[in-house]
Amino acid sequence: MKRLLSVCLLSGLLAACGTSVPLSDVPVTDATPKPVTAAPAAPTSGSAGSGVAPVDLSKASPQVAPVSEKRVVYFDFDSFVIKPEFQSLIADQARQIKAQAGRKVVIEGHTDERGGREYNLALGQKRAEAVVGALTVLGVPSQQLEAVSFGKEKPAVQGADEAAFAKNRRAEFRY
Repeated sequence: MKRLLSVCLLSGLLAACGTSVPLSDVPVTDATPKPVTAAPAAPTSGSAGSGVAPVDLSKASPQVAPVSEKRVVYFDFDSFVIKPEFQSLIADQARQIKAQAGRKVVIEGHTDERGGREYNLALGQKRAEAVVGALTVLGVPSQQLEAVSFGKEKPAVQGADEAAFAKNRRAEFRY
């Protein structure tokens, strides 16, 4: 009797989970992103004398100058452990930062392109924080340091081979 009752309850629950809406009547929309084109805006009243120049979006943005190898700490795959060969670089940077007490330094954490966006942002943050932690151990005031992550959004080099991946797994000092 208990078995029959439990079968009836289970079938009732499953029937309640069903839907009577026919899925063939649901409209399907195309969610593919459309490219945005920049059209020159017509001047509006009051904008003629504003002194604001129009922006040409067709021009490429200027490239950021590469960071010196003396300000980059590289990491192994899926790791935020600082390798021994970068201890002297961090010690040199700590001396420079301490010598300029009013200067703020941003440590940017980066990853290679493998992995999801959220995972890479978290890993980049851990890399940046590992360098910040090493600097504070060496006596740099934490008020001078900020750790940020760009994940895989700003690769140092393009490519999908191990050499490119190794160059993109890094933390950079930005003054």
